[in-house]
Amino acid sequence: MDKRSEMHRRERRRYVIGYGGSLLLTLTVFAIAYWFGIETKGVYLAIGLLGLAQLIVQLVYFLHIDRRRSSREDLDLVLFSTLVLLIIILGTVWILGNLATRMHMPGM
Repeated sequence: MDKRSEMHRRERRRYVIGYGGSLLLTLTVFAIAYWFGIETKGVYLAIGLLGLAQLIVQLVYFLHIDRRRSSREDLDLVLFSTLVLLIIILGTVWILGNLATRMHMPGM
């Protein structure tokens, strides 16, 4: 087997492992929500932790972000983009929550 086909096989194997891991984590979240419902805080915590685990699996297996020097710059870009999105989302929720509270205040 030549070097190129070996590299291609290794790459395909990484994608299959990443797909299997993501699928397993997704099915686990659905199973937890189905069996235990959504009413308890422990279920929210489990869903959040499994979501974080899935994010890590996708960063490692699909985006190939690891501890190498060249990958750190990609990770910095992903983290900065995530920070900007969180600021936008949380700011929107904060503003809409504040507006909803003001709309339902008596005497206004």
